[in-house]
Amino acid sequence: MALGDLMGMMKQAKQLQEKMQVVQEEIAAMSIAGAAGGGLVSVVTNGKGDLRSMKIDPSLLKPDEVEILEDLIVAAMSDARGKAEAAVAEKMQAMTGGLNLPPGMKLPF
Repeated sequence: MALGDLMGMMKQAKQLQEKMQVVQEEIAAMSIAGAAGGGLVSVVTNGKGDLRSMKIDPSLLKPDEVEILEDLIVAAMSDARGKAEAAVAEKMQAMTGGLNLPPGMKLPF
């Protein structure tokens, strides 16, 4: 491998690292909505899955329906997580489009 090739690869690696930083910031700034129970429970997370807000329809605030409410919260979070994972995968695909990463290799974020 020639020194020029090595320098070019190092330059590309640095550019990729800078792009990764930008993508990580974009992921943290995302707002992903998830819902369950026909919208009776809704959540908003960032792209990393951190909960930002939650809304619960007052009709679910009955002592004998706590278990239903708990299940709906879990389902809404799962909905948001699935959407966040898809959005992150799309961003990463756009960023690494030119790279031939081995199967199963994930870039850290």
